[in-house]
Amino acid sequence: MNNKSQSLTRLAVFLLFFAWMATAQEKPAPDPDAAGAVTLFPHSDASRWWASGQLNLITQAHPDFASRYAGPNSLPAPGETKTSRVLTLFLGAQLTRDAEVLVDVESAGGRGVGDALGVAGFTNLDVVRNPSLGSRPYLARAMFHGTVPLSSKKERSERNAFSLATEQAERRLEFRVGKFSAPDFFDVNSVGSDSHLQFLNWTVDNNGAYDYAADTRGYTWGAIAEFQDRRWGARFGEMLMPKVANGPDLDWNLRRARAENAEVEFRPSLFKGRKSVVRALTYVNHANMGDYRAAVERFRMGLDSRPTIENTRQQGTIKYGFGVNAEQELTSTLRAFLRLGWDEGRHESFAYTEVNSTVELGGDLAGTSWHRKLDKVGVAFVTNGISRDHQQYLRLGGLGFLLGDGTLNYGRENIVEGYYTAHLWRGFFGSFDLQYVRNPGYNRDRGPVVVPGVRLHLDL
Repeated sequence: MNNKSQSLTRLAVFLLFFAWMATAQEKPAPDPDAAGAVTLFPHSDASRWWASGQLNLITQAHPDFASRYAGPNSLPAPGETKTSRVLTLFLGAQLTRDAEVLVDVESAGGRGVGDALGVAGFTNLDVVRNPSLGSRPYLARAMFHGTVPLSSKKERSERNAFSLATEQAERRLEFRVGKFSAPDFFDVNSVGSDSHLQFLNWTVDNNGAYDYAADTRGYTWGAIAEFQDRRWGARFGEMLMPKVANGPDLDWNLRRARAENAEVEFRPSLFKGRKSVVRALTYVNHANMGDYRAAVERFRMGLDSRPTIENTRQQGTIKYGFGVNAEQELTSTLRAFLRLGWDEGRHESFAYTEVNSTVELGGDLAGTSWHRKLDKVGVAFVTNGISRDHQQYLRLGGLGFLLGDGTLNYGRENIVEGYYTAHLWRGFFGSFDLQYVRNPGYNRDRGPVVVPGVRLHLDL
């Protein structure tokens, strides 16, 4: 057995062992009917300890598609099939009623179609953009979570890997310090944020114009302060930026590189008895970023053989953007959601993907009416765009960390995604996903591309 197989085997054993340990801490609850259970093992609401795990396997393919030309960062036109896998172990311990420590170890392996190149709204959120990192387990999250109650009135809270409390004060302050992923807490949407049970596309599950602070795997170190009340909430985060675009190493010098994130959340009563949420997001990144306009100017002056963003990087460069995120329950089984995003677009896409503006609409429907209440079907449409400076950079042969066809006949990248997720048994779920991408990489001379996929998900 090679080292990679040994690592995956050990991680799978750890997942099973710790999930069993968590359920063994307290007297087990009555075994729920297998048709209604959503985890392989039951989880105690009374234990101070938490252990759970996930396995997510995704296979995607695309047939041959039309392509007048291709560049170094193009999605390959010949058909291909790729499989990705993510194994996750969540651990937690309640230190007091209002303080806890949460840890997450992951292993991510396999590949995405085209190695995640050539499409800004890439089709598989589980894919690591640098496959050379390998599948060796790594620390994904490690954080302290503290809560300061500000009211005596309590509200029910669903226990999960990011919060172990089963009830919380309706008005409260929360603090998180450590390693995490910014979309764990910012731009969250209950209809379109979960690539394990919902949509798969990068720009459907997240706001494509939100260039959130992250290393190559999608994680950062930082601190988040959050206030929550009955009808509204607000959160602010200070986080580390990578040293280079899409880089694995974070810059720990806050005077030269950092990211501020702020979000306000409103929960109005638009329809009686139906949940409504509207979130407004802004972020400011400070990093060693390049300038698309300056790169084009250097090329035209003959200083570079092609526009090269790396030659224009300056420490302390600022990039900022905004987002709106809304979700609405329409009936007891039907929900809709919306995302809008924009960033200033002159400075390089640095940490997430190459999108400067995005509009997204979608929804999901639970399977209650066909007697499959834990099944779900969803559909979403997203249109992504880039700034004129970004367009000109790619048109003249510049390369981003995801895109670069050698030239560009610009058109907005339009994506439709649909999925059906079926609850198979206890923690096992199976999904079929279909995506249609028009103008991949914003290029009218390539595509459209159809990407079918299947997903197997297990919640321990």
